[in-house]
Amino acid sequence: MALLTRITGPRDLDRLSPEQLDQLAAEIRIFLVDAVSKTGGHLGPNLGVVELTIALHRVFDSPKDKVLWDTGHQSYVHKLLTGRQDFSRLKMKGGLSGYPARAESEHDIIENSHASTVLGWADGLAKANEVLKKDDHVVAVIGDGALTGGMAWEALNNIAAAKDRPLVIVVNDNERSYAPTIGGLANHLATLRTTDGYERFLARGKDILERTPVVGKPLYETLHGAKKGLKDFIAPQGMFEDLGLKYVGPIDGHDIEALESALARAKRFGGPVIVHCLTEKGRGYQPALQDEADRFHAVGKIHPDTGLPIASSGLDWTSVFGEEMVELGKEREDIVAITAAMLQPVGLDRFAKAFPDRVYDVGIAEQHGAVSAAGLATGGLHPVFAVYATFLNRAFDQVLMDVALHKCGVTFVLDRAGVTGTDGASHNGMWDMSILQCVPGLRIAAPRDADQVRAQLREAVEVDDAPTVVRFSKGAVGPAVKALGRVGGMDILRYAGTDLPRSPAGMGGAPVDVLLVSVGALAPMCLEIADLLDAQGITTTVVDPRWVKPVDEALAPLAEQHRVVVTVEDNSRAGGVGSAVAQALRDAGVDVPLRDFGIPPRFLDHASRKEVMAEIGLTAPDIARQVTGLVSRLDGRYDSEAVEPARD
Repeated sequence: MALLTRITGPRDLDRLSPEQLDQLAAEIRIFLVDAVSKTGGHLGPNLGVVELTIALHRVFDSPKDKVLWDTGHQSYVHKLLTGRQDFSRLKMKGGLSGYPARAESEHDIIENSHASTVLGWADGLAKANEVLKKDDHVVAVIGDGALTGGMAWEALNNIAAAKDRPLVIVVNDNERSYAPTIGGLANHLATLRTTDGYERFLARGKDILERTPVVGKPLYETLHGAKKGLKDFIAPQGMFEDLGLKYVGPIDGHDIEALESALARAKRFGGPVIVHCLTEKGRGYQPALQDEADRFHAVGKIHPDTGLPIASSGLDWTSVFGEEMVELGKEREDIVAITAAMLQPVGLDRFAKAFPDRVYDVGIAEQHGAVSAAGLATGGLHPVFAVYATFLNRAFDQVLMDVALHKCGVTFVLDRAGVTGTDGASHNGMWDMSILQCVPGLRIAAPRDADQVRAQLREAVEVDDAPTVVRFSKGAVGPAVKALGRVGGMDILRYAGTDLPRSPAGMGGAPVDVLLVSVGALAPMCLEIADLLDAQGITTTVVDPRWVKPVDEALAPLAEQHRVVVTVEDNSRAGGVGSAVAQALRDAGVDVPLRDFGIPPRFLDHASRKEVMAEIGLTAPDIARQVTGLVSRLDGRYDSEAVEPARD
């Protein structure tokens, strides 16, 4: 790494010769494969932007010039060139984030890791430069996959309105987001060609003709029309130019000299310019290039020579859902599936293979996906829209006003719910149960194990007059947690005390101390909490509501037989299941102390799931300690060793 280790900032690139730049690119690829294979991370996208990132930092002067990355997972090379070359703890606590992070570097302007937002940021920054009369340049790097998002086109519409406001948009076109990019835009990008010669000719002609009396303007308009027709005849007309945006490209995204030339021209233009770069995801690493599914978009720890995973994590939540979807597809011809550019990550690849005509990839367009699902349901089908929990946030209005208002039978399956950890603040699925609580008619299932994923998915798709949601965690799914009984629609996971009859409470005797309401995948932890409380002489019933919205009608009378109600959920405490249970108890006139445990309403830094859970106090010992203190206060005694303040 003779050259890479000498790069401490972007200006160190200025003194390198063309041959040295090529050597640097090769060293970066070797570094990325070696480093990311040890930690896991987004490998394929970064192997594809090596030369592009070098060219950007040679042409533009970061951080004075603002280089913005969408979605941010393609910023590893940017980190290396801005002085961050310790990847030993990538995505781990105390190490580098897998996305741009303001706390790491002044070169990281935005921390977005939800796609299609960068052009809105760029539009705002360019407007600020104009108002404040700054000569800074704004550069937005966006992938062809992210261009399938509606927000990108809303921004382009505004950007194109100001012909003399400088802004450079770099389209990193690798024909993929996770998997190959689909849709009309993808097809169009494949046909675009540079039209710079036409523009120069037309600009010179316009100058001359506008000085020609009487016939000048009509003649210019005629020539302009002919020019458009000629371009349409030779190659399809660029939609970007139809919007009024200058288009440069396509450029070989692995030719540093060509990239620098195109970017320098765009920098000088003085208005909005699109530079269309063709890159190869996974470039330089044969195992990635041979991976047709997603070119090693994101990998765990792998053998660097072979690309094979070092260890198998066992059965995971996503696979359980994917397998059950195939079974449902066999049984019901009306079941169709929707994904937002993430067919494989959300487990729908098997369904797509079995039923290719019944799966729809809408691109990175969750809003459209939700409305399209409403249309599918209205047309007589039952759509299952599988999406990461954090990405459903983007489609809330459509879930509310298009799906729920119209009483459409749509099932939303939320993968990566709760604390996900290593991808950081934007990827924790900690808002869905709060956001969706206010949607009339919507029902939310939180399965605790693989058996319940299968059962509750089947229950969800039986609902044809309202939206349903099934949410589950990231990673490996643990052993089945068996129910000992059922009250209403709720499963009893633990009865209070071993000497009590098989009933949820004391059968007319003294109330049980604690009713512990366990939500979803936290069931094993809640059973551990009950064991810890039992060791303190505190009797505990553990119940899994299964469907957490609406609150089961049987919960209030059950709560009345207990001294304390405790809820534990992997969702924000603000407006989550705990809040809904508290409201249900108030409405029923049940005056029992309630304590809710969940994720505090703050953005959580990247770390392992276990580390994040410990940091926020969402562990069995932490919760048991606080519940012990609460029961002690009810008994009129205060044990300072047992009481720990709530963590906000």
